[in-house]
Amino acid sequence: MINTVLFDFDGTLVNTNDVIVASWQHTYMHYLGREESLEKITACFGEPLLLTMEREFPGVDPEESAEVYRRYQREYADELVKIFPGIKELLEELRKAGYRMGIVTSRTRESAQRYMDMFGIGPYFEAMVTCEDTNIHKPNPEPILLCLDKMGITADEAIMVGDSPFDIKCANNACVKSVLVDWRITGCGESPIADAVEDYTIAEPAGLMEVLKKVNG
Repeated sequence: MINTVLFDFDGTLVNTNDVIVASWQHTYMHYLGREESLEKITACFGEPLLLTMEREFPGVDPEESAEVYRRYQREYADELVKIFPGIKELLEELRKAGYRMGIVTSRTRESAQRYMDMFGIGPYFEAMVTCEDTNIHKPNPEPILLCLDKMGITADEAIMVGDSPFDIKCANNACVKSVLVDWRITGCGESPIADAVEDYTIAEPAGLMEVLKKVNG
């Protein structure tokens, strides 16, 4: 029986899409003097930032380019970041129904916590695994497995909700059921994760409750 819902953060709970795209374009302009296509940027949503930085700017220390990116994101976060409609209502409904909740994200703990505080959703979550907690990242199962361990549950008790192939493949590899959200902008380009297979798709946050009713009979 599913008693725990694990959420990705960016593009799933909080609409960071605009600020992420703008931060990438700023970073490309800074180092390459040009912007890149939306398709190229969104195809890498869900990948740990330092890995993308190393690939996109091979002659630059990834920590340096990441700071250029993060500095821009911090400056424009209040203006561009929003919580997705229906998320707060979903979290409250899950809490009332007795579900436990955790977050598995490729974002840093400090930045994820800042947005959680901004929208008042932190108290809903028992555990959070970030890019700083593991040496191996999505789509490897390690982030989900660590979150399961932190919460003291097994894979068959959890379901993972995310917006990218990295989230879904991570769930596949961890033997956890998965839900792909249909309010994502990922998938516009060719993802480096080609064989991720979601168990369910939902068009709006409230649809998760119907999935849980179906899964739990």
